[in-house]
Amino acid sequence: MPGRGRDRPAHGAPRRPGGGGRVSAPGRPAVLAAVAAGGVVGAEVRWLLGLVGPPAPWTTLVINVTGCLLMGVLMVLVTERFRAHPLVRPALGVGVLGGYTTFSTYAVDVAAPAFGSPGSLALMVGTPVLAVAATALGATLTRALAGGGAR
Repeated sequence: MPGRGRDRPAHGAPRRPGGGGRVSAPGRPAVLAAVAAGGVVGAEVRWLLGLVGPPAPWTTLVINVTGCLLMGVLMVLVTERFRAHPLVRPALGVGVLGGYTTFSTYAVDVAAPAFGSPGSLALMVGTPVLAVAATALGATLTRALAGGGAR
């Protein structure tokens, strides 16, 4: 049927990477609960780091870059190395790491008059560059360290 990717069978359930069979998709309430629970954990960790970390905007930068590094690690592990439960990605990726990272605070930090300095411009440009680099680094290191990995 036109419009269907090779990674989806006719009935629409996603296939595991490498063609290892269908993933049984959890129900919407389970996914929402996993994302919400993970989001609470991630937001609490971010809040704690805000209390003990360096002053804004540096804590925000560290949080966003480490969150992206962890996202690179997580995505390789759950898509290439292990047969993770279907709720792992929503719980850890969207929930924990989505609650942990805070690109909205980054936007406020670079737009706030208190940070309207040459350092603010460096932060504005540097954060997304470092975030993308950290994601790639996390994925690359995980692939290298995991070797062939278990599937």
